Amino acid sequence: MGNKDNGQTTKKAKKPVAKRIITGVILVIGIMVVLVGAFGYRYFKSALEPLDKTSTKQIEVKIPVGSTTKQIGAILENKKVIKSGFVFDYYVKTHKISNLKAGYYVLKPSMSLAKISKTLQKGGSSESVSSNRVLVKEGVTVDEIGTAIQNNTKFSKKSFLKLVNDESFLNELKAKYPELLTSALEAKDVRYKLEGYLYPATYTVKKGSTLRELVEQMVAKTNEMLSPYYSEIAKKNYTVQQVLTLASLVEREGVTKSDRYKIAGVFENRLEQNMKIQSDISVLYALGTHKQSVTYKDLEVDSPYNLYKYEGLGPGPFNNPSITSVKAVLNPVDKDKGYLYFIANMKTGKVYFSKTYEEHQALTKKLEKDNQ
Repeated sequence: MGNKDNGQTTKKAKKPVAKRIITGVILVIGIMVVLVGAFGYRYFKSALEPLDKTSTKQIEVKIPVGSTTKQIGAILENKKVIKSGFVFDYYVKTHKISNLKAGYYVLKPSMSLAKISKTLQKGGSSESVSSNRVLVKEGVTVDEIGTAIQNNTKFSKKSFLKLVNDESFLNELKAKYPELLTSALEAKDVRYKLEGYLYPATYTVKKGSTLRELVEQMVAKTNEMLSPYYSEIAKKNYTVQQVLTLASLVEREGVTKSDRYKIAGVFENRLEQNMKIQSDISVLYALGTHKQSVTYKDLEVDSPYNLYKYEGLGPGPFNNPSITSVKAVLNPVDKDKGYLYFIANMKTGKVYFSKTYEEHQALTKKLEKDNQ
């Protein structure tokens, strides 16, 4: 009987121990479920937000024809546009977003799922865009455009620079855009015949397109922008070449719109008094370089583009200006005030205008002292 009692006692003792173990396991599982749930919720919530709100990076994404929302989500996640393809798929389905279209898209990690979805509903480009776009910035030279073309297309800078002076090509363009290009082709001693005529904009190079087609796009855009002003140019007894030359100087000498309109007035006043333009922009173009400041030695460079050395406007444009600068030349401000000089504060960017050389010198000394 003693052995039987001991066995029952052992069994009774084991039951509470087993119960405690089971309870502990359940508790641990419960805690894990809560933790996983909490982590999952935070992850899910964060995945609804932009991957990186501060990012300015642009990423090209190709969405193939017939892609499901799940497949699109995976593509976006792999391209590091979004945090989770799964969450994207869930978001699109729960918000009943449909008609996501195929094509090439340029997306940003700073975009929300809502914005990405709307973009995908609009449809993408049929051609890859990231490596086939040429940006012509306001005030850049033909030489700089050549660099941009070489960096973003299959065309070389050398072939581009050769083309913009190709007589046969230029005559073809002149036949299409006579009002725009007649004075340009008549100009002498010009470095690049199309300097000033390649309008600042972003150009897409489609598959199979030629360098000639790309350049003509730029010329056509300039013609489009200038067409409303041809009659006004004629009334002012200017040629298009003269207007674009002045506009190219105004483009680089001025920073703000108001400054450009005033600077245009200064240049016209100087020309009317047979004074030299004396623009540093002209000297830098003559030198074919970029510098922070121009030295006295630089001013001596013997080039028809050096407007410190020669009177008038020089052979032609010094860069490719915006329509704002063209309009400034056609409608200068404060010309009647007789300003003949201007100087900018290098720290603040503010431009000061003077009527006499003595006033200009006094301002120059004051600004030099203030900037020390």
